[in-house]
Amino acid sequence: MNHLKETEASLVSYREAAQSQARIQGIFVLSYIETALLVLVAAVWVGIAAANSIAAPVSGLVQAAGRVSAGDLDARVDVTVGPDEIRALSNAFNMMTTDLQAQQAALRTARLDAESRRQFIETVLSGVSAGVVGLDAEGRITAVNRRAGALLALDDDAVGRPLTDAAPEFDAVIEEISGGRADAEIEVDVMRGGETRRLRVRSAGHAAEGLVLTFDDITRLVAAQRNAAWKDVARRIAHEIKNPLTPIQLSAERIRRKYRKDITSDLETFDRCTETIIRQVGDIGRMVDEFSAFARMPAPRFAPADLTELLRQSVFAQRFVDSEITIALEEPAAEVWVNCDVRMVGQALTNILKNAGEAVAARRLVQPDPPGRISATLVSDEDDLCLIIEDNGVGLPARDRDRLTEPYVTTREKGTGLGLAIVKRIMEDHEGELTLTDAQQGPGARVVLRFPTTARLAAASAPTSLEEMT
Repeated sequence: MNHLKETEASLVSYREAAQSQARIQGIFVLSYIETALLVLVAAVWVGIAAANSIAAPVSGLVQAAGRVSAGDLDARVDVTVGPDEIRALSNAFNMMTTDLQAQQAALRTARLDAESRRQFIETVLSGVSAGVVGLDAEGRITAVNRRAGALLALDDDAVGRPLTDAAPEFDAVIEEISGGRADAEIEVDVMRGGETRRLRVRSAGHAAEGLVLTFDDITRLVAAQRNAAWKDVARRIAHEIKNPLTPIQLSAERIRRKYRKDITSDLETFDRCTETIIRQVGDIGRMVDEFSAFARMPAPRFAPADLTELLRQSVFAQRFVDSEITIALEEPAAEVWVNCDVRMVGQALTNILKNAGEAVAARRLVQPDPPGRISATLVSDEDDLCLIIEDNGVGLPARDRDRLTEPYVTTREKGTGLGLAIVKRIMEDHEGELTLTDAQQGPGARVVLRFPTTARLAAASAPTSLEEMT
């Protein structure tokens, strides 16, 4: 019975254990799941902490890189956080931005220095009296200053064009340089707008790498040298020739008076020969007087004068020289008083009108039509004070027109070449300007005697009579 009771108790315990097995397994499963979840949560937390320790510095690097890309070179990252590798990367990034900042500052300083130098060079080149032209290895223009543009009549489109196309006169310079003379100094004549200029050209650099041509306008220097030389020649000619002219003329006149009544045959030839001697001596005397006048131009004696009256007197005298030439006088209604030398200005007007009459007469020999005409105009306004003489004669030569004002340069067979030279000298003494251009209407010449506006006087300071003026 005891065994049966024990057996029955063991059976009951076994059945109870069998019944609680599923519950124990459920509890074990729940415990396992809880433990696994706790381990997973711990792993995630550890992973997030590790990721944050790396992601935060990297994010700072990304933000700093964005600021640098936007131009902010002051961006820096913290080098005290993150793993060693991240700190090393942060140090490298900070060093890079520091170097970039220093390089940018150096570039900015260099740019400012280069800009300052460029402005200085441009200011110097624009203000110098010499023309400067830069050329590349192929002879194209790379730079040109204002003076060079004025002397060679170049515009902004000249940059990039070959110099030989823009200024064909420089072919000789290019040939000299190509022949090995990189430091060549050559004088060339350039004609622009009917005016010829003498330029002294110098080169610097190498033809294979590029050249810089500098040139000066020496036209006035050459003209001054010629004037000085011709003045000396004129002085010597006047001294050597003038003395025997008077005895020659007196001797011819005495021979005519004393022996004319004794000539019984061929009296006409005798008169013609003596008249020729006297006339030629007179012509030579006038030439010598012009030589003397050019060699020793007197100093101007400035006094108030009425330009209108001076022009009227000169035109009145010229009308009796050739009655077939119409001389039109255009003068302002009011008197124009200036401070000038009456005799010298009258001489200049006489020379200009005489040249105009001779030009018209020369044209009429080959072309009678249209009739000869000369216009004399006095322009007086706020900007201009000038006398303009225009004719419909043979006109002025297209080349070397500016040389007409040099001594002994003339286009007429019997001209001495001193008339325009004397006129130019008179205008220079009056701080004025002599301009030779073509006529505005048809063929012919136009001469402008331009006085400075400062020479104009008020009517209150003018003389009260013509005698007082002269």
